[in-house]
Amino acid sequence: MEYTDTRDGSVRTDLKTAVLSGMNPATGGLYIPVRIPRLDDALLNKCYGPSFRDVAFETAKLYCADEIPDSDLQEIIADCYPFNAPVVPVDPVTYILELFHGPTCAFKDFGARFMARLMAYFNREEKKPLHILVATSGDTGSAVGSAFSGVEGINVTILYPKGKISYLQEKQLSTFTGNVRSLAVEGNFDDCQRLVKTAFTDTALRKKFRLSSANSINIARLLPQSFYYVYAALSVKCRSLHDNKIENPSIIAIVPSGNFGNLTSGLIAQKMGAPITGFVAATNVNKTVPDWLASGRYEPRESKSTLSNAMDVGAPSNHERITAMYTRDELKQFVASYWTDDEGTLEGIASCHERTGYIIDPHGAVGWQAWYNIRKGAMLKLMSGFPNSSENPGLTANIPFWAQSILDNKAVGIVLETAHPAKFGETVKRATGREPAIPDRLEKILNLPDRSVSIKNDYAEFSKWLQKNLSGY
Repeated sequence: MEYTDTRDGSVRTDLKTAVLSGMNPATGGLYIPVRIPRLDDALLNKCYGPSFRDVAFETAKLYCADEIPDSDLQEIIADCYPFNAPVVPVDPVTYILELFHGPTCAFKDFGARFMARLMAYFNREEKKPLHILVATSGDTGSAVGSAFSGVEGINVTILYPKGKISYLQEKQLSTFTGNVRSLAVEGNFDDCQRLVKTAFTDTALRKKFRLSSANSINIARLLPQSFYYVYAALSVKCRSLHDNKIENPSIIAIVPSGNFGNLTSGLIAQKMGAPITGFVAATNVNKTVPDWLASGRYEPRESKSTLSNAMDVGAPSNHERITAMYTRDELKQFVASYWTDDEGTLEGIASCHERTGYIIDPHGAVGWQAWYNIRKGAMLKLMSGFPNSSENPGLTANIPFWAQSILDNKAVGIVLETAHPAKFGETVKRATGREPAIPDRLEKILNLPDRSVSIKNDYAEFSKWLQKNLSGY
């Protein structure tokens, strides 16, 4: 399998190089497969849902061909995923894909654990340590820190926006020790991301240290997120007729979206043959991509703080990958986009709980709100010639080809629940009157000491800190 660069299509490299370098230091471009391979029909046409590990292995081996023997890859998959991704029906046409059963209670565990083990595998013969730099808007950092904790030969530096993530999220980030450290940046997520990207293109720094990334900039974080799309879509395909008496429904994935890595993984899964008809990119007031789909103008902007903080991204990195795969006009054929504000997020948490009994986190709630509104009149209004203004929360004014299946009651939705609601207990209680129980694996970190270091939003200061602190490793 060959990989190329979003900014230079003539580039050809292998998976090891793409993973260990994170992004192309010569261009600042992101790595993508030269072609998206198709899954075996034997897997896609099974009359019963395959296991998650089977899906993960069958998907991963297509990207690791010739670089990782199947036996080694099976061991990596088994080590990565002692947990599952349950597909939970909450009403006749809605499923919740629970992605919070990993060690840090967020969907980032699926990508981070695979990436950590892949990096360790490729790095095992290197003498110089590999230094991972990662910017996080909430859950990425803790998943990466957990995945790499104690991994020999690899050190991790996590940058997060000081005071702009939940208390429990910050405790997860600020309590790491050993080879994992965190920096609290006086700025927003986009500032953190700029610092990291600048470091990757800093020739002097890269000559001194081996650097790589661990958020969805890195292809090894992105590809494994396609595993759960394939798994969920095949599971719903197998059970849908029994659940809702709809034969061959349109399967729509509703994706809470910030840096748009999760949606990109879904697009990859669809290209591989996963039976996903279309997508809803659901986000908060940081609606750069919905605005681009509506107007054709891509205008990055400063991110705004919201209750769904992991989606507070004003300049999403993976827009570059998405546009390397599809034109805007192509995307509009099968991707609907939706945005809401904090009031809508709270309404989504309350609505989901009241109508189904399910307690959903603020990010999943944005997805729930999108799907519920689409079914309850928003798509009909749009198709009747009354598009929503881009200034108001709601659907972007484009009609995907699957829109008629909504009106005909021939569609089912998979809402991605990206984090455990306990990570946002105060917000959930505000919406529902109930505070979700905290899993043991989260509760135990509450009494650990904070160890993060505060820095200004200044590359010179960040570079100085790196040169001082990485040199000892």
